Amino acid sequence: MSERRAQSWPVRVFGLLSRINYAIALLCGVVLLATVIFILVDIGMRRIVGRGLGGSDEISGYVIAGVAAWGFSYALVARAHVRIDVLTGRLPPAGRAVFDLAAAASLMVVAAFVTSYGWRVFSRSWDRGSRANTPLETPLWIPQSIWLSGWAWLTLVSAIVTICIAALMLMKRFDTVASVGGAGSELEEEQ
Repeated sequence: MSERRAQSWPVRVFGLLSRINYAIALLCGVVLLATVIFILVDIGMRRIVGRGLGGSDEISGYVIAGVAAWGFSYALVARAHVRIDVLTGRLPPAGRAVFDLAAAASLMVVAAFVTSYGWRVFSRSWDRGSRANTPLETPLWIPQSIWLSGWAWLTLVSAIVTICIAALMLMKRFDTVASVGGAGSELEEEQ
């Protein structure tokens, strides 16, 4: 029984990541819905009263950036990122696992790069007290921190997924790698 537990830890960790990211995706959906309601109220007030709430265009832009950054992690664990699998679909499970590991590691590197760059932008905005050049004059560190934290989360999640894939490969559980880090396939959905 302990051997089975030792072999299944990557799958359990991935399951936990999936549940956390599902909750984050639901929260992002609620935020998007609230933003849509805010925009509709703003438009309605402009039509009826002749004056809107103001700032709906600015706030919706911030929301889209934040939701997108946080949504990347959900797409990773839901295996929804686009990958070309013409070659990998013809490989044995061990060969596909190598490509899955390379894809997860590549995503981790890109996410870390964006997070690093985003940190520099955020810290500069924070130090200078930068504000948006808009009527709301939003302190830029607020939307930047939401966006940056989404990218930092993606970096962490992709690192954990990479470790889980590598562990499964070391355990020679190549078929299980596909359920953790493989490309989602329309063929799988039909079965």
